[in-house]
Amino acid sequence: MTQKKLALWLKLIIIVIAVCGIIAYAVVIPNYGMSLAARYPEFSGRFWPWLVFIWISGIPCYAVLVLGWLITSGIAKDQAFTVRNARYMKWISQLAAADSVFFLAGNLVLWFLNMSHPGIVLLSLVVVFAGIAVSVAAAALSHLIGKAADLQEQSDLTI
Repeated sequence: MTQKKLALWLKLIIIVIAVCGIIAYAVVIPNYGMSLAARYPEFSGRFWPWLVFIWISGIPCYAVLVLGWLITSGIAKDQAFTVRNARYMKWISQLAAADSVFFLAGNLVLWFLNMSHPGIVLLSLVVVFAGIAVSVAAAALSHLIGKAADLQEQSDLTI
């Protein structure tokens, strides 16, 4: 597979993920929340705090998609191993870690405000651990891309 074809596939995947996220954040989650609020009126006061919390937690996800798009553009230009891409991967790592911490803290705050259930908080740990896993993987890739960029730069200088 050529670099351009790989980059095209990666960009297509990023677009699909972005569209699925928009559908989830703009349609599925609000409609599900409204149906829960209609079915259980005693929980209707919890709809907007939870919806805003979920929307805010989605912002770093879209920032990661933008950074992924920038990395993919570099791959298309046969510049996969650059310091810039290593920096982008580091930012992805930091965004994933920050979003994981925010998601856990937000769930705990909503729980302490009696707007959540302990089961939801426990279930949110799965999301937090997935975010931490993405953060660690992105940090490792950032390190490796940086090393490869150094090696490529040294190789370019010797030729």
